[in-house]
Amino acid sequence: MNILSLTSLINMAVSLLPVLAFLVTLVILDSYKLVRLASVLLALVAGCLAAGVSYLADGGVLIYTGIDPGLFRRYLGPLIEELAKSLYVVYLIRTKRVGFMVDAAILGFAVGAGFALVENLYYLQQLDEQHPILWIIRGFGTAIMHGGATAILALIFKNVSDREGSGLLAGFLPGYFIASVVHSFYNHFFFNPAVSTMLIIILLPMVMAAVFQRSEASLRRWLGVGFDSDQELLEMLTSGRLLETHVGRYLQSLREKFRPEAVVDMICFLRIRVELSIQAKGILLMRQSGFEVPPDPEAKEKFAELRELEKNIGKTGKLALLPFLHKSDRELWQLYMLEEN
Repeated sequence: MNILSLTSLINMAVSLLPVLAFLVTLVILDSYKLVRLASVLLALVAGCLAAGVSYLADGGVLIYTGIDPGLFRRYLGPLIEELAKSLYVVYLIRTKRVGFMVDAAILGFAVGAGFALVENLYYLQQLDEQHPILWIIRGFGTAIMHGGATAILALIFKNVSDREGSGLLAGFLPGYFIASVVHSFYNHFFFNPAVSTMLIIILLPMVMAAVFQRSEASLRRWLGVGFDSDQELLEMLTSGRLLETHVGRYLQSLREKFRPEAVVDMICFLRIRVELSIQAKGILLMRQSGFEVPPDPEAKEKFAELRELEKNIGKTGKLALLPFLHKSDRELWQLYMLEEN
């Protein structure tokens, strides 16, 4: 084997690092195996096919319009490529093959990673530069950009599609616009490649987290759990009319993704956490009125049960319950204060 071919193989391996890092992240994040490995691999293949479609479409537009390649790369190219990547995501969500927003983010990122894989392999054949640093920058920068942009599109589209009466365009256009803007920004090369890669690695996860939080808040409003007190949610959980509400229908949909015993654990976890939150607020009100509240002997048992249930449902189960869980610092402090009482 000559040095050139060995170097090419090394560069090819380096360009695959983002995809391998993504798969490792999936294993860590998806502790309950909500998204099957087969689904991830199919999404990667769909991303590879999208890259082939984009290559043909890009070439056709360049020839037909005669547009400057630089302008095309910055403006038209992102629109075409994000549209190609979105097709499989739209198919999954519209055919109800994606249960929750965390599924959408994972599979959207996988599509983008597959697209970036093919793009990097193409440039590996076209560019003479063989230094591994170039392929580390291209690999991590390009893969995270493509994966993150498609994950954002999937998050927004899934969130809007979860609401009753939402149309295809109403759910698709906002995510498509944001993904295209992120892609276009990356292609403008405002900074040198190393700086651009670092910015993508740092800023894109923050953007994804912000989109996820806003999507959760929007879903929470639709579910009707954006109230100041947890009493209403507790009444929903303990009433016999739960399935008549948006909350009940959402919880019922969990049965399609989790084992029956896991769904029971999730509902128990939610009920106990809401009960403890209400109890914590009551203690604070009593103390503000000058009353000393004796320790509750059952509180520590409830917290022990809560921790056991949390372990049973896993990280993915908690992600599915996020629309119902208040995550403010004050709420968490109230729960901590009650346990230490």
